[in-house]
Amino acid sequence: MPERFDIHPVTPQERLIQKAVEVIKAGGLVLCPTDAGYALAWSLHGKDAEDRVVRLRQLDSKHPFTLLCRQLSEAGRLARLDDPAFRLLRSLTPGPCTFILPASAELPKRLKHSGRSKRRDIGIRLPRHVVTRALLEAVGEPLLSTSLVLPGEADLVSHEAELVAERCLRWVDVMLDAGDCEPGPTSIVDCTGDEFEVLRQGFHPVSL
Repeated sequence: MPERFDIHPVTPQERLIQKAVEVIKAGGLVLCPTDAGYALAWSLHGKDAEDRVVRLRQLDSKHPFTLLCRQLSEAGRLARLDDPAFRLLRSLTPGPCTFILPASAELPKRLKHSGRSKRRDIGIRLPRHVVTRALLEAVGEPLLSTSLVLPGEADLVSHEAELVAERCLRWVDVMLDAGDCEPGPTSIVDCTGDEFEVLRQGFHPVSL
């Protein structure tokens, strides 16, 4: 039975964060607030949770998921950050921006071979929302995530907590309900080429 925890958006209750951590470490799927709408999140090792997301969103096998990280040093272990990329991420994080970066040798083997063979790049986010950051700190490692773009739910406003719960709670194990959060989507910046490129301007546009 899915659980919905009313969690404080500024001072999240540790016991509720820990309950969500237990779900994630058991391979479950969590719905959490971010600085760009609510998002689905699960463990790097949560293959069953990921399969549920693929079925829920009706995704193909090549769909890339995003890694939520706590800090730049963590992102730097999973992606290759040269000096210009590091400076860009430092200037724009934490915040509602997704960075496409070359994958590092330390990217978990399962992720390297998911979707594309020998995956060469990865999406990285360092979210600003207090609840998401508390969850990442408590888990102690990055989480995989994806936005709430559901088939047949074109009118879903993913930053409105009540609507998200009504439409999506039944598909997850836990929802961390911190009330309405900032709208999405994130901006997307491609950092894999010689010149950085904004692929999508989000609700909070970025300037390079």
